Amino acid sequence: MSVESTRELIAAYYHTFNAGDREAFLALLTDDVVHDVNQGGREIGKGAFRVFLERMDRCYREDIRDVVVMVSDDGTRAAAEFMVHGTYLATDDGLPDASGQTYVLPAGAFFDIRDAKVARISNYYNLPDWERQVLGG
Repeated sequence: MSVESTRELIAAYYHTFNAGDREAFLALLTDDVVHDVNQGGREIGKGAFRVFLERMDRCYREDIRDVVVMVSDDGTRAAAEFMVHGTYLATDDGLPDASGQTYVLPAGAFFDIRDAKVARISNYYNLPDWERQVLGG
């Protein structure tokens, strides 16, 4: 893929996430997509990603803003830095109780691109900072 095509793919990834269009979002992924969850495990496949999105939609309302995309010269890898503006809607497993708390969190992601789709996404953010924000500290 070209650098510009990869940049457009990553822009579409965040645009469809923000729009809540889960089918369009999932269409941007390879069937065997690898998802490295922040401070969690590795999930493989669109089915696992769909379950992840369902949990996210139940527990959080997030808007990804100020996205900056960096792409390798061959277009096969990319990175994005962005701000997550969110609301914690329902208590997520192992995390503090939710009561509609809001948060703003810097985050980053790394991507592998294959066949004009996202083949790997690895997300990173500061979980203690998120916890401090939702606990009001």
